[in-house]
Amino acid sequence: MDQTSNKITSGAGHSRSGKPSERRRIPRIPRPDWPALVGTLPFLVFAAVMIIMPTVALLANAFVDRQGRITLANFADLATSEIANAFLTSIEISAATAVLGALLGLSLALIVGRGIGNRKARTIIMTFCGVASNFSGVPLAFAFIATFGRLGLVTVVLRQVFGINLYASGFDLASFSGLVLTYLFFQVPIALTIMMPAVDRLPRECREAAEMLGATAWQYWRHIGLPVLWPTLLGTLALLFANAFGAIATAYALTGYAVNIVPILLYAQIRGDVLHNEQLGAALALCMVLVVALAITAYLVLRARAERWMR
Repeated sequence: MDQTSNKITSGAGHSRSGKPSERRRIPRIPRPDWPALVGTLPFLVFAAVMIIMPTVALLANAFVDRQGRITLANFADLATSEIANAFLTSIEISAATAVLGALLGLSLALIVGRGIGNRKARTIIMTFCGVASNFSGVPLAFAFIATFGRLGLVTVVLRQVFGINLYASGFDLASFSGLVLTYLFFQVPIALTIMMPAVDRLPRECREAAEMLGATAWQYWRHIGLPVLWPTLLGTLALLFANAFGAIATAYALTGYAVNIVPILLYAQIRGDVLHNEQLGAALALCMVLVVALAITAYLVLRARAERWMR
């Protein structure tokens, strides 16, 4: 009897295969990291005050009239010729600066990434891009007025030294072409910063293999280089479009109300003296948010696709 009980107790901790049976582990609920949560509290407060609350107020004002009644008339008023022309002009400026900025940024990225082997020179260029991409608003407008204005340095030098009168030939800084030129100052560095990682990860072995097989430079870029860079290039276009579409400080300081674009028209509806209509401005701002959100979403999707290739 004692021997039988000892066998039973000794075999209780073993499975049928003779191996010790593993105890089932109950999954533990991870404990919250309170120091990390407390550290993120200021950011959450900032996001709530600066992003969430203004967005909620924007949605509330967009669907009510001046008497506080729910209505869709604000969105119907967006079909007026003035607002439609503002959207058309904003889309044209954003598309022009996005295409030109992406092409120039890609060209410079290829020159810097493939042609410049000096690390110091490359570091200086990328540092300048980081500064220039954030140099906008009133300082940028003043810099271009002092450079390309009617009495700007470049304008005076071209007129007195080379006999070229920019403004007599149709150029005007407070115009469509002037805004495109000004926006390119910060659009090109942004494009260069985004394109550089993709250019750096282009396999050099592919270029060497293509040359060994007799492919020309055009054939390499058509069949290998551009398909690899295509998602990054499209994502850059989307980001530059969103960046230009939402810019207001540079355009307002440079042109005032001379160019009819959506951000300036929105400012006039909310803060202006003549076109003051906060509800219409809220509907206009909501449409702007949707356009920019679509562009940013396209950029994120294309960037994720490009990152899968870079891995």
